[in-house]
Amino acid sequence: MSTSPEAKIDRSLSLIALFAATLFTSASLMFVLQPLFGKLLLPLLGGSPAVWNTCMVFYQSILFLGYLYAHVLSTRQNQHRQILIHGGILLISFLALPLALPDNIAPPTETDPTFWLFWTLLVAIGLPFFVVSTTAPLMQKWFANVGHHTSHDPYYLYAASNVGSLIALLSYPFLLEPNIGLAEQKNYWSVGYLLLCLLIAACAFVLWKSQQKTEIAEPSAIVDPTLSPYTQLHWLALAFVPSSLLLGLTNFISTDIASVPLLWIIPLTLYLLSFVIVFSKWHDSIHPWMVKLQPVVLLPFIAYSFINPAVLPYWLDLCLHLLAFFLAVMVCHGELAKKRPHTRHLTTFYLIMSFAGMLGGMFNTFVAPFIFNAVYEYPIMIVAALLLRPGLKLSLGADKASWLSQLSLPAILILAGIIIFIGSKDLAPYLDTIGVGLILLAGLSYAYRTRPVTLALLTGIIIFFTMGLHGLLSNTLYQERSFFGVLAVRENVLLDEQNHPEKYHELFHGTTKHGAQRLTANHSQTPLTYYSRPGPMGQLFKEYEAVDQDWNIGVVGLGAGALTCYAKNHQQWTLYEIDPLVVEIASNPAYFSYLSQCSRNASMRIGDARLSLAKEPDQQFDLLVMDAFSSDAVPTHLLTQEALKLYFKKLKPNGILAFHITNRHLALKKVLSDHAQQLHLSALIQEFKPQQEIPLVVATDWVVMANKDEILEPLRLSRLGNWQKLPLYFNLRPWTDDFTNIVSIWK
Repeated sequence: MSTSPEAKIDRSLSLIALFAATLFTSASLMFVLQPLFGKLLLPLLGGSPAVWNTCMVFYQSILFLGYLYAHVLSTRQNQHRQILIHGGILLISFLALPLALPDNIAPPTETDPTFWLFWTLLVAIGLPFFVVSTTAPLMQKWFANVGHHTSHDPYYLYAASNVGSLIALLSYPFLLEPNIGLAEQKNYWSVGYLLLCLLIAACAFVLWKSQQKTEIAEPSAIVDPTLSPYTQLHWLALAFVPSSLLLGLTNFISTDIASVPLLWIIPLTLYLLSFVIVFSKWHDSIHPWMVKLQPVVLLPFIAYSFINPAVLPYWLDLCLHLLAFFLAVMVCHGELAKKRPHTRHLTTFYLIMSFAGMLGGMFNTFVAPFIFNAVYEYPIMIVAALLLRPGLKLSLGADKASWLSQLSLPAILILAGIIIFIGSKDLAPYLDTIGVGLILLAGLSYAYRTRPVTLALLTGIIIFFTMGLHGLLSNTLYQERSFFGVLAVRENVLLDEQNHPEKYHELFHGTTKHGAQRLTANHSQTPLTYYSRPGPMGQLFKEYEAVDQDWNIGVVGLGAGALTCYAKNHQQWTLYEIDPLVVEIASNPAYFSYLSQCSRNASMRIGDARLSLAKEPDQQFDLLVMDAFSSDAVPTHLLTQEALKLYFKKLKPNGILAFHITNRHLALKKVLSDHAQQLHLSALIQEFKPQQEIPLVVATDWVVMANKDEILEPLRLSRLGNWQKLPLYFNLRPWTDDFTNIVSIWK
């Protein structure tokens, strides 16, 4: 490398430490702010996974604007003016501190709240998040001009940034959230932001004092400093696909594998880890192994996760998806790191990366839900990631004969798939044969590992053929996506009391059944699943039958509408549901007829339950049923002390609160037990298991609460079910709007 004679090369570690600490702090603040503000917003939007995805798009959009600002500032202004302008931006951003939601805001109830959420985030945290977003490219560009001996290739500092992101991401649910309330989190974040501003000021001081005027030439081994349109488009694709794949996988595993709390952390952790590795000194030795391993893992991944998804336990299936995802992003990000440019194009490189990340998020949040009725964007991006393997340019530039050989096998398979779907009325007898054939085909695809086009097409054909096959066999009558998730109505067959086959309908939200109805006239008004007559809700209505003729009843969470079949002529029912699509499905007699047959005097409220209940008159309800779920999870803001105080404020003095807590992953009874102790409430629990085989009567857990023991005495003494006092739990910090801790109640 060559420098001017007067240039002095700085070799001090303190300079690296300063800039690395600045990047580390910036990234840490960014990834603490994301879940922090997500928790502030969840009470307004019912805990939907789409809240997280929409927040991610907002963060990616502001990140792009921050990178654009850094690019324009560093390429259009001299170093001294850069410092003055950025200093002014820092001062203006202090106006947004301390962090808080705007006053008197409420999301729309009749329309998709995505754009409302976007605007709320912009007003609340747009300025400080913008400043945090500018730090990575701007500080690296400044470092490239301070005359350090590593200034010619400052990309390794990006690893420090991603280490900060990774530590913040993992520390939030396991360290910060269990120990610090939201109010303190906001205050600590503001202090951290002031520290970041001081570190940026120190970096600016170093740059201001630097007399290094000559660019340090980059070794010719890295990349030609000239940029072609193809190179920039390649960067765009290599960053777009992992970004979309991240959100697609997060959505897929929380709806099609398991609705496990904090599951979204794992894909994002792997995503950030890939950046740490590919921009480290070990990248050159690791990247070839990632390229080799990706097609090796592809065979079991396709075979067990798509062709035979029910064969493996969910945790093993999850591991396969995560491994395939990690290898895909490692290959894409590895190719991206290999093609990093000369420092003169550093901000352009990061600008295109951030733009691609934003596009990936926008595709998943704003495009996919409107054109797909399930999470199809995920398998599409699996195929796209295979297209971006090394060798794509060689494949695209191949002659006509080579193109024919690449496309001939996929074309034959597409034709075969069409013939199978059209020509066979009943595929069930051939499933084993088809499955074996698909697995062999997946194995054959390994032979095309050096030909990305053929490998991607073969993989896409196998995945989408099997998804179509599973869709046919599941007898799905209706499937649609809303902001709140994927809803499906499926038709199934059971054996009735005389062992005759009988059709029934089921409602699914993600992986969780939210209701079912038998279709015959003598069973169509029978509540089933979690609301069956032998179960806790049937027992409750049976025990209070003599006194509930004029009850005013509120139900939070509609499902298929089964509970309304307990309604009596003189009762008034109010149904609360956050998702308009659920109301549409439950109101359609072609799918479920509970509402049309049973909801005699019922009114509907669409919107978040807490916001809707707050508007109701006090002491209105005799019975309030809490049955709100997002797939398998109760939104946490409906479980806090403030929420329970609101419920009892709306109940009459002798009113009863019934809480549905059936859950595969969380021991929600711990939270309610603690509330009962803290608020001096009477509480009973029944963990119901059917004593005999009754069609569509399932195990379910319910808690009932009241102001006095005598109100619940009929249930406690009932012979209909085994109602017991809630067990006592100690050392559990009360859940409030300021503090919740999912980890503490994990089963």
